[in-house]
Amino acid sequence: MSNSSSMAQFLLLALADRRELQLLHFWLFLAISLAALLANGLILSAVACDHHLHTPMGFFLLNLSLTDLGCICTTVPKAMHNSLQNTTTISYMGCAAQVFLLFFFIGTEFYLLTIMCYDRYVAICKPLHYGTLLGSRACAHMAAAAWATGFLNALLHTANTFSLPLCQGNALGQFFCEIPHILKLSCSHSGYLREIGLVGVTASLSLGCFVFIVFSYVQIFRAVLRIPSQQGRHKAFSTCLPHLSVLSLFLSTGTFAHLKPPSISSPSLDLALSVLYSVVPPALNPFIYSLRNQELKDALRKMMTGCFSGAIKCLFSGV
Repeated sequence: MSNSSSMAQFLLLALADRRELQLLHFWLFLAISLAALLANGLILSAVACDHHLHTPMGFFLLNLSLTDLGCICTTVPKAMHNSLQNTTTISYMGCAAQVFLLFFFIGTEFYLLTIMCYDRYVAICKPLHYGTLLGSRACAHMAAAAWATGFLNALLHTANTFSLPLCQGNALGQFFCEIPHILKLSCSHSGYLREIGLVGVTASLSLGCFVFIVFSYVQIFRAVLRIPSQQGRHKAFSTCLPHLSVLSLFLSTGTFAHLKPPSISSPSLDLALSVLYSVVPPALNPFIYSLRNQELKDALRKMMTGCFSGAIKCLFSGV
């Protein structure tokens, strides 16, 4: 039996065996990470600089972009490094940090999406009370609760997982450190039961958020369908589509990756699904919001125009 505290490193799953494919994965991850950094950076800048986006939805969108950046920066850089250096190792502390940060950002993102659903519910179903229910202090408290809950969940799961003795080697069947794969290396029955209990608490909280989301959207759709004009219904639906698209992508990829039938499981499929739920949603979220949110598109267009005009002025002033 090897205690987890004496283990120096873990072995991650290689993205490919051939060197050409490893380099292809490196360039692919580089393109995805740069696109995500640029898109989320533009959203953060637009929300911070444009006073028209100083709204509850803009505030929550800023927080969502931060979690997306956190998810991308937690898993992709190490995968890129391993593909470029033709290695599969990650240090024990690096693995613990990756588990904590990924659990933290993904959990916080789900709670933020739940709060953003409440924002849409109040805006459409209780518009006269919007300023009261979603004032600046209330928004700050809800965002702080989302971050704090994500932090506490991540801390408890990470502390329990890395306190377990490991006796099944150090090879993880995943390209990043993930709790289920680390638990497979454990030989502690009591620690495994503790983790099951923590998973039960987290699952209950997530289920409560999911029920709230479903209930809120049922009320939203009922309210929208009662709007007499087609233009009014279209405008109301358009404000919900970005959030609903991001939420659907987040839940569908994560749920299928972890709850797929064992009969269809294979290393290549598991690898593809892990990329699909850990990398693709945070990379696509800013594009979904920028394509569907007219206020955000206007702010981005204004910011880009201002930057371009400033660059032209500087260029000609230097001539």
